[in-house]
Amino acid sequence: MDESTDLTGQLLDLSLGYLKSAALHAAAHWRIADLLADGPRSADDLAAEAGLNGPHLARLLRYLAGQGVFRQEEDGRFALTPLAELLREDAPGSMRAYVDVRGEDIFWRAAAGMHEAVRTGGNPFEDIFGMPFYRYLSANRELGVQFDASMASFSEALSDEVAESYDFGGASTVVDVGGGRGGQLRAILRRHAHLEGTLLDLEPVVAGHVLDVPELAGRWRAEGGDFFSAVPEGGDVYLLKHVLASWPDEKCVQLLEVCRRAMPDDGRLLVVNALVPEGNEPHPGKTMDMLMLTVLNGKGRTRAEYEELLRKAGLVPGRVLDVSPHASIVEATKG
Repeated sequence: MDESTDLTGQLLDLSLGYLKSAALHAAAHWRIADLLADGPRSADDLAAEAGLNGPHLARLLRYLAGQGVFRQEEDGRFALTPLAELLREDAPGSMRAYVDVRGEDIFWRAAAGMHEAVRTGGNPFEDIFGMPFYRYLSANRELGVQFDASMASFSEALSDEVAESYDFGGASTVVDVGGGRGGQLRAILRRHAHLEGTLLDLEPVVAGHVLDVPELAGRWRAEGGDFFSAVPEGGDVYLLKHVLASWPDEKCVQLLEVCRRAMPDDGRLLVVNALVPEGNEPHPGKTMDMLMLTVLNGKGRTRAEYEELLRKAGLVPGRVLDVSPHASIVEATKG
C-alpha cells in the first residue's frame, strides 16, 4: 500500500467517525455488556433476550470488535474486552450511563451545527433549541436526571484520584461548588476523616445526592442554590470540579468572584479541569473543547487561560497538580 492510499484510508476513517459513536451508543443503550457478564454468547442469543434483531446486532458487534470494544471468538460468539467491561452497569468506574446519554439526539444535532458555529461564533445548541443547555435540562427533567447520573459516572472515575492527589491538611471544611450529586465530596470526606463538607448545586440536582452514607454521618450538608448568586461562606477549601469549562469567560469570572467573597483570607480555591496542552498530540481536553463549542458556551482552556481567569477575579494562581489527562488541579488563594 502506497502512502497516498494509506492517507486516504485514514481520512475516510475520520470522516466516518460518527459511526463509531453511534455503534457504541447503541451497545450501551441496549446494555449488551451486561448480557455478556457471564461469558461469550451468540448474537442471536443476545438478541432474543434483549428483544433485538439478531443479524443487525451481529453486524454491530462485529464492527465494535474491530474497534476493540467486544471480541468475536472463533466460533462466532461475542465476549467482553476491557473496554466493554466499562459498559457494564455494575462495573467499577462504569461509563455506561455517560455513553448512553451522549447518544441522545440533542448532542448529535448540536454537533451537526459545528460548521455554522465556526462561521458565526455562535452556539449550535442554543441556535437549534432556542435556550441554553442547562435550561433545556431543567425543562426536560427526565433527560436532566439521566444527564446528572451520566456526569456522576464520569466524575466518579476521577474522584478518588483528586481526593488522593491534594493535601487537605490544615483545612477543616470543604465547599464543593457545582458538585452535582456529591461523588467528589464523598470521596474527599472518606479519605480525609478530619474534614466536613458542604455540597452546593441546583436544588433538583442535590436532591439526588450520594452523601448519606453511614461513615460520613454528621460531616456533610447539601444546599440547593444558584452559585452565580452566592456560595456558603467561611470554607477553608472551595472546589470547582468540571464547572468552569461549561461557561464563557465572563461567567467564570463572575463565579470566581462569588467564591472569593465567601472565602476567608487564608482560604484556598481549587479549579479541577482538563488543561489543554500545546502541540499537535490528541488530548481529552481538546475533545471536550469541541463538546463545549457545540453544546455549551464554555470551552477547554490552557493553564495560562485558567490562571488569567483567576487573576481577573482577584485571586492569585498557585501550584498545578496534574492528576490525569482528564483533570488537573489549579490552586488559588486570595493573596
